[in-house]
Amino acid sequence: MIQLKSKTDSAAVIHSSLTLPWHKRCRSRQRVKLDNGEEAGLFLERGSILRGGDVLCSEEGLAIQVVAATEKLSTISCDDPLQLARLCYHLGNRHVDLQIASDGLSYPHDHVLDEMICGLGFHTRVQEGPFEPESGAYDDGSHSHGHQHG
Repeated sequence: MIQLKSKTDSAAVIHSSLTLPWHKRCRSRQRVKLDNGEEAGLFLERGSILRGGDVLCSEEGLAIQVVAATEKLSTISCDDPLQLARLCYHLGNRHVDLQIASDGLSYPHDHVLDEMICGLGFHTRVQEGPFEPESGAYDDGSHSHGHQHG
């Protein structure tokens, strides 16, 4: 089994690719199957997040390119920056992973969230595509909000 332990230079010669959905690209320890059928183990630094296009390296020097899998997403288009901010606030308050663009956003499809969004006056579309959400303010994977009380 190939052991993938670190990210490497994207100019490396690619041996295979590894297609993963978002929830698996957030896990630093897991057994995976490369797109060529070979089995591999991910042993990355805790809190590592893999993005489409990242290249992983094995101890043997094999380079594996990460591919963001196609996922079912809810997408909202919005040309009004204030309304887009309002929408991000409501979804962020529910700790929803968001992929934010200048003219809208996407999140993993959830019919309950879609209904809430419609109740706020927005229209959702269900689409298939890669999901690359915002990483957030805490790059180490911790979930502390960082505010102090007292």
